[in-house]
Amino acid sequence: MFQQLGVIGCGLMGGSFALAARRAAVVRRVVGYSKSPSTTERALRLGVIDVVAESALQAVAGSDLVLLAVPVAATEATLKAIRHLVEPGMLVMDVGSTKRDVVDAARRALHERVAAFVPAHPIAGKEAAGIDQADAGLYSGRQVILTPLPQNPPALVQKTTDLWAALGTQVLLMTAENHDQAFAAVSHLPHLLAYAYFRSVLTQPAAADLLSLAGPGFRDFTRIAASDPTMWRDILLANREEVLRQTLRFRRSLDAFEQVIAAGNGAALQELLRAASDARAQWQMGAPRPAPAR
Repeated sequence: MFQQLGVIGCGLMGGSFALAARRAAVVRRVVGYSKSPSTTERALRLGVIDVVAESALQAVAGSDLVLLAVPVAATEATLKAIRHLVEPGMLVMDVGSTKRDVVDAARRALHERVAAFVPAHPIAGKEAAGIDQADAGLYSGRQVILTPLPQNPPALVQKTTDLWAALGTQVLLMTAENHDQAFAAVSHLPHLLAYAYFRSVLTQPAAADLLSLAGPGFRDFTRIAASDPTMWRDILLANREEVLRQTLRFRRSLDAFEQVIAAGNGAALQELLRAASDARAQWQMGAPRPAPAR
């Protein structure tokens, strides 16, 4: 049980964490801060937080659990703003979708106090953002990736694991490097492709007519292109080396399809489609990995 949760960033992710922690009875009191005063006032009216903080530092004062739910590009400035109140025994986490840049920012901002910071990435979210979308069940049944630092006491890592497990998540531990490599492939690139593909339709002269004919497949494929552009700008730039490695792999795969289509080679095309289709049909989230396509 934590005495006080300080939430910095009372949007979808921070608000949902506060609601989930309250429902799981792992916190007694929630103090929230957002750059927009209207957001924290709304969070107070919705019962997401108990007290409005006037600054990030005020949200940390008296808290033994702190959650940074800010854009990854704002991590360093936020940690610098709260640094002198980060103490041993406190648990500070983020919810960012990239980890190497967050870890580097934490080391620069916190110095020896970085031992209190355990980087986290819950694999959860919605296309719509904001405190009104906060949901106590957002994290339930989802995975959370922790990328502990060498400076983290083992007891603090275990405490973090237990906290997320109490919210109904499956906790996995990996290095920040492995995290960013993996999520460039299965999260960051898919979002980039969805944005790029939707843009390719919009820039055609008959875009309005084309969109009027789109069905469920188009809707499902482009759903994540409605995600927060500011957040995804930061993620794609923060993890750009790994994202660009994945775009190269995708280009090679697309080239393989283009070549057999251009050649009119139906047998080769069917084999490429079959290999992907069979692997996708067998795949389930959290299940053992499918065999790589040849």
